[in-house]
Amino acid sequence: MTLIRPVRTSLGAVVLAAVAASALVAQTPAPQPQPQNAAMAAAPMAPPAPAVGDWAPDFTAPYADANGPGAAPLALSSLRGKVVVLAFYPKDRTSGCTAEMTKFRDENTSLFGSDVVVLPISLDDIDSHVGWVKDMHFPFALVSDAGGQIAQSYGSIVPGRSYANRTVFVIGKDGRIRYEELHFGALDQHAYDALAAAIRDARSGS
Repeated sequence: MTLIRPVRTSLGAVVLAAVAASALVAQTPAPQPQPQNAAMAAAPMAPPAPAVGDWAPDFTAPYADANGPGAAPLALSSLRGKVVVLAFYPKDRTSGCTAEMTKFRDENTSLFGSDVVVLPISLDDIDSHVGWVKDMHFPFALVSDAGGQIAQSYGSIVPGRSYANRTVFVIGKDGRIRYEELHFGALDQHAYDALAAAIRDARSGS
């Protein structure tokens, strides 16, 4: 007959095992919460835009108008004393940009007036601008920001992207920013109404 002997464990051994287990748990780092959308959390952001009242960042860049490429690069500082509208847009000949620039062209007199300098800006090269101005008969010049430096200085581009966001700035005669819209709606009439009002304010200096 085989006798089964019970295994006896002292109370001290049980306590020691429990303490060891507790210490192991304490040394294990707690899992860190993960963002619901890791890709969104890691997405780069556009640099901050200059605020209303700030001096408009100066730039010098090539442009094209109805006469073809400009003979010399355009300096924003050379327009001091005039109201200037900078309109950053993603790309020549795309649907939204065509709608916006067509609106600028067709309502140029009522929206801007002859005393306001309108400068649409994109990262397209001069050859692209020359062809688009010619085909669309734009009464304003298109500025080429091929490297994206101008858009970056105005907070209008996300690092790593090859196109600018659709943003609009109105610069007063003194060179300070009087109005900005960082999410300009190409198909939103309210956006154009607000822009027209800002231009009137900048023109009057109020």
